[in-house]
Amino acid sequence: MPIVTKLLHTRMRVNDLDATVKFYTEALGLSVSRSHTSPRGARLVFLATPNSDEEIELCQMPAGASPSVQVQPDLMHLAFEVENLEKFAAEAAAKGYPLSDGPTTTSSGSVIAFLDAPEGYEVELIQRSKQ
Repeated sequence: MPIVTKLLHTRMRVNDLDATVKFYTEALGLSVSRSHTSPRGARLVFLATPNSDEEIELCQMPAGASPSVQVQPDLMHLAFEVENLEKFAAEAAAKGYPLSDGPTTTSSGSVIAFLDAPEGYEVELIQRSKQ
């Protein structure tokens, strides 16, 4: 049975690539690792996450090439670990990105909260329990 060897990236389609890149770089501190236009005319931006080999690929299709993105509630989210959720939330809010939910302490003692990214995607923030 063949097996995969590594997760390389996750792709998310967006309507406003510039606003989405701004959110992930400003609110979360991710960095653009590369960008280009695909042979089909889609604008692509890859984001690097600290301490991870996997990337997030953001894709904006050319105008009229496909229907606009309509993200359903609770369809999917990305989760990121943070050292200090309270401090992270304060800094994100000061940049215009307030928490949309939480913080909430889980049964394991971790603390979670959410930010709303452009297009309706959710971003989960997790401060792991120090136990």
